[in-house]
Amino acid sequence: MKIGIIGTRGIPNYYGGFEECAQQIATRMASRGHQVIVYNSHSHPYQQKDFEGVEIIHKYDPEHRIGTAGQFIYDLNCILDARWRNFDAILMLGYTSSSIWQRLIPHKSAIITNMDGLEWKRSKYSPRVQRFLKRAEKWAANGSHVLIADSVEIQNYLNKKYKNQVIFIPYGAEKFKSANPNILEKYGVDPGEYNLVIARLEPENNLETILGGIQKSKSPKVTLVVGNHETSYGEYLKSTFKDSRIRFIKATYKKENIYNLRYFSHIFFHGHSVGGTNPSLLEAMGCSSMICAHDNPFNREVLGDDATYFLDVNDVANAADLLERNDIQIQKIKNNIGKLNNRYNWDLVSEQYELVFQQAAI
Repeated sequence: MKIGIIGTRGIPNYYGGFEECAQQIATRMASRGHQVIVYNSHSHPYQQKDFEGVEIIHKYDPEHRIGTAGQFIYDLNCILDARWRNFDAILMLGYTSSSIWQRLIPHKSAIITNMDGLEWKRSKYSPRVQRFLKRAEKWAANGSHVLIADSVEIQNYLNKKYKNQVIFIPYGAEKFKSANPNILEKYGVDPGEYNLVIARLEPENNLETILGGIQKSKSPKVTLVVGNHETSYGEYLKSTFKDSRIRFIKATYKKENIYNLRYFSHIFFHGHSVGGTNPSLLEAMGCSSMICAHDNPFNREVLGDDATYFLDVNDVANAADLLERNDIQIQKIKNNIGKLNNRYNWDLVSEQYELVFQQAAI
């Protein structure tokens, strides 16, 4: 098969969940003999034309010059190129900036769209943008042959709203096996003596609840907040939660650093509340993290009983004060790693995508 993947900044992954998904699926598809093309931003750090058997096509992306509007132009450039590639199947990862070009997508190809989370629910967006995102979701759904949901909750939502075939395929993750405590030196922390938050600093990720709970707790442990804090909301958080136990750390895409921070943390606080299966959560599970997650159906679907949950600052404070890595918590960690082997596994995920591509292209 000839497969195109559109909707990410590109591979190898230097950015986030969709990029990791594209990399993991594309390389596995290529190793099975499929011709796979991934579209990369022209400014992507990787400028080669091939990555592990996957063909890379760089397209102009003006996001660095004009901001978010540049994503729409980048997607248009990718879609226009795809029109003459004669793909058997095109995987669209997300729809936020591509759905307005739906009529230009080459519908002789099977269009498979990963619908991501409930983007229109994100509180960072104005009501006007939220209305646009609802329309964009509809455009993407109506213009696709198959919809992919990365969680059962999202699948149920899409099944109720649209007539398309909706298939549940989660993300994957791997067990982290390269622990290196020396990585912690640059962050000024010791193994097991700090808590960790890794997230986009946005309201729906419950940063205020987590940091308010840390302030209220009696625990002397430092909490590292890793994310882009040089934003208006980041500045608000820094000015509101002035506590020597809270340190804001610039976001890093170096996997070695992020994975070791997760692995050696005391508690990994996961506040995501909008969307499906969160890749960062799966990676924390693979890093043997002791997890305290926001209590919502998406996180419950992944973690089940193998985590501690919070809804308010008191829950966070209690977790910070009382959670210890005892036999019960160690068993929960082992259970979460087992889920990566049996469900959230990139080999299984890529096999499911391959089957969808083959069936949709018939």
